[in-house]
Amino acid sequence: MFILDITYIAPVDRIDELMPAHVAWLKQGRAAGSFLAWGRKVPRTGGIVLAVGGRAEVEAVAAADPFVTRGAAKVNLIEMAPSFVEDGLELLNR
Repeated sequence: MFILDITYIAPVDRIDELMPAHVAWLKQGRAAGSFLAWGRKVPRTGGIVLAVGGRAEVEAVAAADPFVTRGAAKVNLIEMAPSFVEDGLELLNR
């Protein structure tokens, strides 16, 4: 499992301009089976995406985020090998 730690490097008004493209990217990742969950950081300094797949695949998908390709955010890819998952969350072990 991977955690995509997205950090804004542009003003929030630029982030808001790019949000429709970013949401389309998120939905595409979900449809492909790569993204399991996502949401904003609190306070609003970026976001988090939980992703599954091979490292090279997830890196490529992360690099295609419109926030990243348009210079509004950077992404840190964190790999996690779950030792325990609560019942019902077994898909995190993919």
